[in-house]
Parts: sequence; structure tokens; C-alpha cells
Amino acid sequence: MKRTLIIAHRGARSLAPENTMAAARKALELGADLWETDVGVSSDGVLILFHDDSLKRTTNAAEVYPDRAPWTFTEFTFAEIERLDAGSWFNRDDPFGQIAAGRVSAAEQRSFEGLKVPTVEEALAFTRENGWAVNIELKRLPPPLEGFPVVTRFFEVMDRVGIAPEQVRLSSFEHRWLEEARALRPEVEVQALVGFHRDRPIDWDAVAGYETVNARATLTPPEKVRELVAAGKRVNLFTVNDPDEARAYLEAGVTGLFTDFPQDLLPLVR
Repeated sequence: MKRTLIIAHRGARSLAPENTMAAARKALELGADLWETDVGVSSDGVLILFHDDSLKRTTNAAEVYPDRAPWTFTEFTFAEIERLDAGSWFNRDDPFGQIAAGRVSAAEQRSFEGLKVPTVEEALAFTRENGWAVNIELKRLPPPLEGFPVVTRFFEVMDRVGIAPEQVRLSSFEHRWLEEARALRPEVEVQALVGFHRDRPIDWDAVAGYETVNARATLTPPEKVRELVAAGKRVNLFTVNDPDEARAYLEAGVTGLFTDFPQDLLPLVR
């Protein structure tokens, strides 16, 4: 039986600022099987790693551009985004309490100051050079870039970097993009994200045509995982941070676990 994959969610984001190269490097250093990151797009069409619609939480955009609230990333050029510090907030906020717990060294904290928002090109190059793998989430883009051709642009970047298709998985809640990706590049694995709404049951029939589903853990109990795996599906769950919860899913035969704490879940699968 294949071992469950430990997937570092936005990199090892409990130990380094999410969706930065520092978080990717940390996840690699810990031994995560692959990392997951999110694609955003600047107003001039550069693909970047970014999760929220607003730059506010994980950069100093509010200080650098005080008059541009709500700081939606699609309204900033890449040159403007490059001016931002995407790391210092982590030291200030300690989002997962790992600095307080003594798990992030003073030297590491210093290295986070002034980190840049990376490009997708940098992320893919890093993954290729390290013989690693990445799960790329194509997120719904906020206005005015709702119609941006993100799938074709992503494949252009992939080609430029020369990363092997087997090093990349594409995931999205926008299943039409996955269909487009499958038609353009059948050699790149696509994974259907389900469970966008925390309070609505998952419509499993809607993703019957996908071999791999990435599902919200709180909506997918271990017995459902067992049933799906028995039916031949690959099931990755987001986001599982608690080791006891992880153990229950491991016993159910889950394919992979997206986690903010690869440092705590990796020992369970080894």
C-alpha cells in the first residue's frame, strides 16, 4: 500500500511566511512530499504566489500604499508588488504560535524580513531544480481580471521553466479550468477541489469524472475517505494539522494530507 503523502500547505506556513520561497525551502528541508501554493496575477499579467484577494494580511501594502484600500492584488503591477515586504508580518503575528513555541530561530526570523512575493516562475524553477513536486491551485481571480487566461499562461510559464509534467499537479475549485487544462495538457495531473463552502455538504457526483479529489477535511469523515478509496479515487484532504485527526485518516487510506504542520505529520507516516 502506498504511503500517504504529506503536502506542505502554502509551504511550511506555520514555520515561515506562507507562499514565499522561505516557506517552500522549509517544507523541502523538513522532507514534505510536495508543497502546495496559490496563483494570483498582477494587473500587468505576471503570475505570482498569493492566496488572499487583498495584499493586506501578508504584506505591508497598507503602509506602502495607504490610499489604495482594499489592496486587491489584481489592481497592482508586478513592479508595485515587488516593493512589498511579504515576510515581516509573520514575525509580528506569529500566526501559528511556532515562534512563541521556540520552533523558529532568531536567524530564521531575521531572514523573513523583506521577503518578496514570488513569481510562479521562481516557484516552478525551485521545484524543478530540487527534483520535487508542487500542487498549484488556480484561484478565482478578483476584478478586473476575472477573464484572465490563467490556464494557458500557466502552461507558458511551465514550458519556459522546463519543469517535467509529473512534478506538477493542478487543482482548482473552478472545474472548467481543470477541463481546459486536461484538454490542453493531458499529461499534467488535475485534481478537483471540493468543499468550498464550509457549511454545505459536498456534491460527490459533480466530481465523478476526476480520479483525484482534494476535499475539505471537516466535510469528509474517515469513513467517506474509506468508501472513496475503495471505489478507486485518490483523496487528498485540506487542511489537517492535528496528529490524532491525521492518524484516523491514515488508517482510512487517505492519499494525501495538506497541512500547515508538516513537521508534526511527517513522523506519523514514516
